[in-house]
Amino acid sequence: MSTTTPAPPRTTARPGLVLTTVCLCQLMVVLDITVVNVALPSIRDDLGFRPADLQWVVNAYTLTFGGLLLLGGRIADLFGQRTAAIVGLSVFGLTSLAGGLATEPGQLIAARAVQGVSGALLLPVSLTVITTSFAEGPDRRRALGIWAAVMGVGGAAGVLLGGALTEWLDWRWVFFVNVPIAAVAVPLALASIRNLHRGRPRLDVAGAVLVTAATTSLVYAVVRTDRHAWDSAHTLGFLGLALVLGALFLVVEARFAREPLVRLGLLRQRSLAVASVLVFFIALGQFGAFYLASLYLQNVLGYTPLEAGLAFVPFSLGTVAGTMIGMRLVAARGPWLPVSLGLALTAIGIGWFGAIGTDGGFVANMLGPSIVASLGLGACLVANTSMGTTGVDPAEAGLASGMLNAARQIGGSIGLAVLVTVAGSVTRHHDGPPLEALNAGYARGFLVSGCLIAVATVICLVAAPRDRPTVS
Repeated sequence: MSTTTPAPPRTTARPGLVLTTVCLCQLMVVLDITVVNVALPSIRDDLGFRPADLQWVVNAYTLTFGGLLLLGGRIADLFGQRTAAIVGLSVFGLTSLAGGLATEPGQLIAARAVQGVSGALLLPVSLTVITTSFAEGPDRRRALGIWAAVMGVGGAAGVLLGGALTEWLDWRWVFFVNVPIAAVAVPLALASIRNLHRGRPRLDVAGAVLVTAATTSLVYAVVRTDRHAWDSAHTLGFLGLALVLGALFLVVEARFAREPLVRLGLLRQRSLAVASVLVFFIALGQFGAFYLASLYLQNVLGYTPLEAGLAFVPFSLGTVAGTMIGMRLVAARGPWLPVSLGLALTAIGIGWFGAIGTDGGFVANMLGPSIVASLGLGACLVANTSMGTTGVDPAEAGLASGMLNAARQIGGSIGLAVLVTVAGSVTRHHDGPPLEALNAGYARGFLVSGCLIAVATVICLVAAPRDRPTVS
């Protein structure tokens, strides 16, 4: 086995260029998760989607993206981060162009599926480049802080951008906007990202097939709960299949793979394991809360898509501020304190959204919770990412990044489905007028979301390592 161990990461000679490149990669992927949602009604009317098929504009992307994140991170380790970034950026840009030019539903769904594949390569790569290009200490903390801020702001800003593009231009621009970003990012990646050579790459094909099939089956079971009940044969069957495939994957990795896709010893690294569990629970509550907030603003308060997007601006600004606070706390006290405090604030803020009313407004129902939740989310995201990537071998940085991102995406998919189910059930069984029934469903969803993140807070307090930072 002719492999060489890469040297420990050191701060690159062009840190600004590297950071700009990975943040562009991150921004494209994160924006795309939310920017399309606002444009769905316009897409339906223009391309003639049947109501039952429209959700596949989102589901096609979610399935391939969530199913391939772990493999995407490992590909970056084996074939080089620059190669993975350039391929991912190029394919993402081309499929965005194809999606914007689509003239029928099948074309758009196919473009979205391939776009998800490239996203599964780009998102882990963006974090991997940071952990292999910046030495542990102030330089990496600063880079992770900016990266986390882009992730937090991008998710909220996607709603605003989607509303603006759809209202002022055309729904096609929610896809076209990625093309110039990719055109700028590809030459930057060529100039700034370096490949870490590990000799002749060997991919664990059996492990890759099993883990991809398992995660795809899990995500598919969850996203189809809009059509099939949680206790239906369809949902339970695919969940069971995911469990069986996951068990087979562990057996193959432990006993048969010469170069495992996932070195199981990595799962025993406490900081990475806890960080993955925490980001799963964060996404479990956060993704659904964003979705419910957008629906509440438009369906209850009567906001236009653009007005709903503008209502997320305080959340975006609060996330940036929270990230800066989290960076300082990580440097001074280590990640445990900002993760714990950030999770507690996020749980309180999102739970506070449960006080929404039909006769309220932005200042009365949204501003206060947005500030509290966004400050907490910004702080805990950057600190949790720092905790999860500390001490990881550079040769496995892509795999660690893939694990963190896969946990986030799978948690988000499950959380969205659960919260939509909860809100829908409350609305259906509510005895009041339709608007009050909608409001009651959204309010219950927010309360459940806050409880899920409260669970993450307890896990952090009990299980997260409390190492203090070393002076560097």
